[in-house]
Amino acid sequence: MAKKRFYVVWNGVKPGIYGSWEECEAQIKGVNQALYKSFSTLAEAERAYASSPFDYVGNKAKAAKTPTTPSGAIIQGALAVDAACSGNPGMMEYRGVYIATGEEIFHFGPMFGTNNIGEFLAIVHGLALLKQKGIDIPIYSDSHNALLWVAQKKCKTKLPRDARSEELFGYIERAEKWLKNNSYTTRLIKWETAQWGEIPADFGRK
Repeated sequence: MAKKRFYVVWNGVKPGIYGSWEECEAQIKGVNQALYKSFSTLAEAERAYASSPFDYVGNKAKAAKTPTTPSGAIIQGALAVDAACSGNPGMMEYRGVYIATGEEIFHFGPMFGTNNIGEFLAIVHGLALLKQKGIDIPIYSDSHNALLWVAQKKCKTKLPRDARSEELFGYIERAEKWLKNNSYTTRLIKWETAQWGEIPADFGRK
């Protein structure tokens, strides 16, 4: 007799814990970038479901390969990144949020810089994290400049490099080095604010 398995679905038609593969498959079939994983005990599954999928994606969690969503649809199983800056330049911070749950996955700052730099670093942070964890889900950014800089593997900021910005430039150099030394399959998608509203990672300070 096959050993009983329990399936956690973090992103699917109806997230939850399921007692058979057939039930799990019904929740992930046709769902773009569905996130799910099997466990040998119900207790393990319950702990996992109460946690972030990012705690498990480095441990053979699965991102279902399904068709691209229809044009204009937001992919829920994706990471959204954004930056905020008090003044420009000023004290800058950025973060990444998992869209399906609204959970903050990472946060950096505040540190003296600009909003565009923060947007650039947020994307690279997301790329590095997803590659480290071994999962391929899209990243949304509402910054055209940052997406262009990432494609060019160069942060083309005009911020002067001085005593206030020296630490930040160290992070910029590290991000540029990562882009030059790493390949990735992560889709980078422009968040259409006019169509969808503020990006889920927005700091809400407008």
